Amino acid sequence: MAEDLNYFSTLIAVADDCPVTAAEVPVARGGKPTVASLQYELISGAPYGLTQEDVLFETWLRRQDLPADLPAERRAELRKEFFSRSQACLRASPLPKRYGWGLLFDPDGRIALCPMESEEYRRLADGASRGVRTGEGGGVRVLKAMRSRRS
Repeated sequence: MAEDLNYFSTLIAVADDCPVTAAEVPVARGGKPTVASLQYELISGAPYGLTQEDVLFETWLRRQDLPADLPAERRAELRKEFFSRSQACLRASPLPKRYGWGLLFDPDGRIALCPMESEEYRRLADGASRGVRTGEGGGVRVLKAMRSRRS
């Protein structure tokens, strides 16, 4: 498995070319869940309950044609196989790129959604633009989500 893909005490801020001015809830398309709708469901359903690795794996797993009641051993095998390959991090997620959700990681690497129009998001993102590390226990690092288009 990869070294450690998780972020700690970090805000993944919305991409510079994010098309919305307030966070939007992604919806399924054609009756099928999208990566965005699955990630939103996972993170909003368990704020500060999952790590980036958990979200990436569960999103992938739910998009496979596998039974919902997979035995724990099989899930563990699939997770090991999944992380044996290089994976894009959540900076490439559609949530901060397209839907206006900041992704806020606590010191333990657990993630919660932070809408771009919220006071908390503004405080963290504004502090970063002034070079201030905000938050408890040493601060929160702010990283931008990846742009959807080349500049």
